[in-house]
Amino acid sequence: MTTCRGCFRALLLYDVADEIRLDVLRELIGVSPPGRKPEFKLPAPVYVRFERPPVVEATESINLSNGESFQARLKYFDYGVVSLELERPFQGGWDELIRATNRWIEQPEIEQKAGQFVRKRLESLTRALSEPYGDWLDEVYYTLHVQQVQLDDNRVLSAAELLASNGSAIAQIVRGDLNPLSASEEREVLGSSMSYYPTDLLVVGWMAAFLYDTTEGAAPTVQLLEYANTQLLEYRRYDDVLTRVLKRAYDSLEHGGGFLRRWRYAREATHLNTLRLDIRELTERTDNAIKFLSDMFYARAYQLAAAKIGVNDYRHLVDEKLRTAGQLYDFMVNEFRQARGFVLELLVVIMILIEILQAFRGH
Repeated sequence: MTTCRGCFRALLLYDVADEIRLDVLRELIGVSPPGRKPEFKLPAPVYVRFERPPVVEATESINLSNGESFQARLKYFDYGVVSLELERPFQGGWDELIRATNRWIEQPEIEQKAGQFVRKRLESLTRALSEPYGDWLDEVYYTLHVQQVQLDDNRVLSAAELLASNGSAIAQIVRGDLNPLSASEEREVLGSSMSYYPTDLLVVGWMAAFLYDTTEGAAPTVQLLEYANTQLLEYRRYDDVLTRVLKRAYDSLEHGGGFLRRWRYAREATHLNTLRLDIRELTERTDNAIKFLSDMFYARAYQLAAAKIGVNDYRHLVDEKLRTAGQLYDFMVNEFRQARGFVLELLVVIMILIEILQAFRGH
């Protein structure tokens, strides 16, 4: 392969609200409910589907100061995430492709213009946002899609042949590095790869992925990578919320305050448990956004992406903090019950003393 053809994609994702009301959003931007997407390559595409398909909006291109132009589209997920996909076709040799990928990944103007673009677009869509956030969390992920190559004998270049001849270049692209990687690092990068057919390849990294496939075959894989990054954003948000909630709970316990403080634990425990249950509900909604029903290839592709970009790590943190919040809730409730029990016992004693005094007075 002396010449590669395909496209570079930048996925810029923003956690903008607690929820996006998709029905209201469709009214505002004038789009009809979508059909089931994406059309997966496997024989039974019904086995993979979005429970509530995101709303997709085509937008104008985004132009950089160096003259490069990116086609753009916005995607709105019901759990509060907006994704801006920027796409630019390329054609050239591997060395040229490595340099271009590094330049695009290291280009701060892409992120700056993307953030400004999304904020400006959402100004007219606030009615569709439920509990919008003042501070947005964001993620950026890059994919490089190289189209399948047909050889002179009409045979398509296989993934094994591609790795054998250009594995080092693919590893550099996934890492976004201009310099060749060490043999051990190259093995680590290429170890996160998988194929369904002999002629397709996916290599996943923490900030970028390499795809070798047809245009139709690459589309659903890009969507799975996008979905994994939306999950990462959501778990980052839950982790941040739980960190603040737990800090407030620990501060409350450390300050003490004696008996009267224990009496107020009921209100604080109720608030803590409400947030804990809300976050549990949100995590389930995020997890259930897409279904893998007996489709093992795309389920494994998602698991590979989730592991590499950090979804599993943040989910583990959130689960641990949810367990801690549950333990704190139980502790606060027990402290309140002990205080309430003491008050009830004290009232009983007082009532007995009053009856005794009245008895003596009557005697």
